[in-house]
Amino acid sequence: MNKETQEIKDSIEEKVKKPSTEKKKDKHIKIKESEYQKLIQDAAEYKDKWMRLLAEFENVRKRNEREKIEFVKYANEGVIVDFLNILDDLERSIAAANDRHEDYDAFLKGIEMVMAHLYEMLKKHQVKPVEAEGKSFDPHCHEILMQEETKEYEDSQVIEVFQKGYCLGEKVVRTAKVKVAVNREEQKEPEGQEKQTEQEETGDNH
Repeated sequence: MNKETQEIKDSIEEKVKKPSTEKKKDKHIKIKESEYQKLIQDAAEYKDKWMRLLAEFENVRKRNEREKIEFVKYANEGVIVDFLNILDDLERSIAAANDRHEDYDAFLKGIEMVMAHLYEMLKKHQVKPVEAEGKSFDPHCHEILMQEETKEYEDSQVIEVFQKGYCLGEKVVRTAKVKVAVNREEQKEPEGQEKQTEQEETGDNH
């Protein structure tokens, strides 16, 4: 009898009295020896199953934790591979420029092709530029670097973009750095409203 079985047996013996030839008046439940042994055996089996399930659950928990760490660690693997392809294009363009210094047009065309691949890659990963120039200033996707007083544009209209902003899906991951117009005339009250105010003041004086 192993240690675990002995512990179960001792525990049961505290609650169940084994059959006895002596006739004593007590409140212990009297069972047959075969039933008593069956209880011990069943309890040992249940405990063994419970221990196995507990060990299996712990193994699953640890495996899920490892998979989660691996997922976070390599979540950007696809993006990095796409960037590596673009890096290869850049390296080839630079190598070609070094070999043929006079062929500026070919070098420029190579850079334009690399940029086209980059834009395709960004689109593939749901990255798109923030609309800025000509739009009204939006603090959620624009960042003001400069202001310019002008009558040519509406007040708070973006008139120049210093650095593009980008969205990942619907989330702004980088705001656009912009210059916005300041139109003092649009900030004044309408002429009709000014005249009405002057009439009210004149009426109060009379």
